[in-house]
Amino acid sequence: MAFQNVSLGIAPIGWTNDDMPDLGAENTFEQCVSEMALAGFQGCEVGNKYPADREALKKALDLRGLTICNRWFSSFLLSQPFGEVAAEFEAQLDFLSFLGANVIGVSEQTGSVQGKPVPVFGQKPVMDDQQWDRLCDGLNRLGELANRRGMKLTYHHHMGTVVQTEAEIDRLMAGADPHLVHLLYDSGHLSFAGIDPVRVLQKHVGRVAHVHLKDMRPAVVAKAKAEGLSFLQAVRLGAFTVPGDGCVEFRPLFDILEQAGYEGWFVVEAEQDPALANPFEYALMARDYIHDTTGI
Repeated sequence: MAFQNVSLGIAPIGWTNDDMPDLGAENTFEQCVSEMALAGFQGCEVGNKYPADREALKKALDLRGLTICNRWFSSFLLSQPFGEVAAEFEAQLDFLSFLGANVIGVSEQTGSVQGKPVPVFGQKPVMDDQQWDRLCDGLNRLGELANRRGMKLTYHHHMGTVVQTEAEIDRLMAGADPHLVHLLYDSGHLSFAGIDPVRVLQKHVGRVAHVHLKDMRPAVVAKAKAEGLSFLQAVRLGAFTVPGDGCVEFRPLFDILEQAGYEGWFVVEAEQDPALANPFEYALMARDYIHDTTGI
C-alpha cells in the first residue's frame, strides 16, 4: 500500500484566517475541528482560535480523534538576539510536544512583506552573504534544540519573505545542516512564485519532513502581478484553493514522494474566504481528491 506511514491533516486557515481575522470570524474553534474530523482528517495545525491551554486543546482534539501535527513559528534570526528567538522557539516546542507533534514549521519574518499592503511581486527582502550565514547558523542552532526533543525543524519557504525563490530554497538547503534543518514543502507557494513544484521536489525530496498541499488559481495570481496587489489581497481574491481545484499537477508530486519513501504528514492548507468557499465543503473536496489520487 502506498504511503503507509503518511497521515492526512488540514490547516484551520480555511475556517479562520490568522492574517485576516475578519475572514471566518463567525466560525468557532469547535465547528472547525469538528468539521475537520467529519471530513476524514487525522490531524491539524494550530490556528488563532485554538485554546491556549494545551490540556484543554488536547481534550477537544482527543474527543474528535485529531492530533496536532505542526505550528507556524515566526523567526526573527536576522533582527533579534538569538536568545530571544530561542526562548520563544522552546516554548513552542513544549506546546507542540505535549500535543503529539514532531515537527515545527519555521519561517524567517525579518523584512517580510507577506502581511504588508505592498505588491507581493518585486518588493520581497533579499539577503546578503552575511545575512545568509546568520540565518543558516541560527536555524542550525534552533534545529539542535528541536532534535533534543525528538522533533524536526522544517523551514517554510513563503511568498514575500527572504526564502521565496528557487535559488533561495537551494541556497538554504545547501547552507543549513541537513540533519538539523528540513524542508516544509509547499506546492502553492512555489506555484504562486512561478516555480516548477516538480523540479524543486525532485531536488530536495530527501530534505522534506512536512508537506503542505495547496492548489492555486492562476488567473488570480496573474491579476495580482499585473495590478501590483499585496499577498493578502491575492489570498482574499482566491489565489489559493484545495488540491484538485486549481492548476497544480499533484500526481507527479505524489509519485516523487512515494518513490522517496516519504513519511510524515500531508496537510491541506488552502486559505481563502470561507464566505465564498465553505470550509467543510472544500475539506471534503480535498479529502476525496487525495483519496482518489493516492489511495490514502
